[in-house]
Amino acid sequence: MAALRTSTSRLLSSSLPTLRSSIAIRSYATVEVTPIKKLGEAMSATQPPVSEKHTPTVEEPSKSENAKTKTFHVYRWSPERPTEKPQMQSYTLDLNKTGPMVLDALIRIKNEVDPTLTFRRSCREGICGSCAMNIDGVNTLACLCRIPTDTKHESRIYPLPHTYVVKDLVPDLTQFYKQYKSIKPYLQRSTKAEDGREYRQSPSDRKKLDGLYECILCACCSTSCPSYWWNSEQYLGPAVLLQSYRWLADSRDEHKGERKAMLDNNMSLYRCHTILNCSRTCPKGLNPGKAIAEIKKAMATA
Repeated sequence: MAALRTSTSRLLSSSLPTLRSSIAIRSYATVEVTPIKKLGEAMSATQPPVSEKHTPTVEEPSKSENAKTKTFHVYRWSPERPTEKPQMQSYTLDLNKTGPMVLDALIRIKNEVDPTLTFRRSCREGICGSCAMNIDGVNTLACLCRIPTDTKHESRIYPLPHTYVVKDLVPDLTQFYKQYKSIKPYLQRSTKAEDGREYRQSPSDRKKLDGLYECILCACCSTSCPSYWWNSEQYLGPAVLLQSYRWLADSRDEHKGERKAMLDNNMSLYRCHTILNCSRTCPKGLNPGKAIAEIKKAMATA
């Protein structure tokens, strides 16, 4: 893997050509909220998917007499057909046979209705962050998002917005993880522990890390941030900045000066305009906006 960057410009210059070539034919995820007319020419990479009104509904194979049927509209796009527009595919499920979470519905669709549906999932406990997606207009984890029991409400499921799509509900997070790597997310010290075994920390210093170390890097916050949408190649985004502050706040770390120097430019940190979509959408209840504000304070008083 490429060497860690020391500045935003180095990451941009070294990684951008490679990243561009790998995503040139991929779809770009957008959430269709209102009809868009005559905007295709200006937003060719972000055209809304074909409406579910123009695609057939795939129904559950066997219905019971007392079925509690609910409709799910799911974003579909395949790299095997790169010239075709994305589309919203409709599925109907009996909620009496489905678990309470949206992930349960997606697993049933894949296992029993349409095996071609592709999405990420792992722990089903809100720990791994794999199943991050946009559900009914909100970035969240499918395993933590309950299915609305109102069958008249039709749920819409998209990949994380403003990300290139690998397939269906799977976003390409290559750039996101490159940015995470760039902040050197590990303890850096020049001196050894006094007892030669572990680096001790007082309870009060340890408490400063609460609300920071719990981040699972699901990217829900970063992909909800307008500043990150428009500057994702240079602005680090809420998730990575929260992780950056986690190490700035750690009393055991001795390379805080280097960490601040890496953020001391116009783009990496200061593209945050405190819109606070990040704090509203975090499925773990964390506050990236506050962490970014703390970094700005530390930079101003350094």
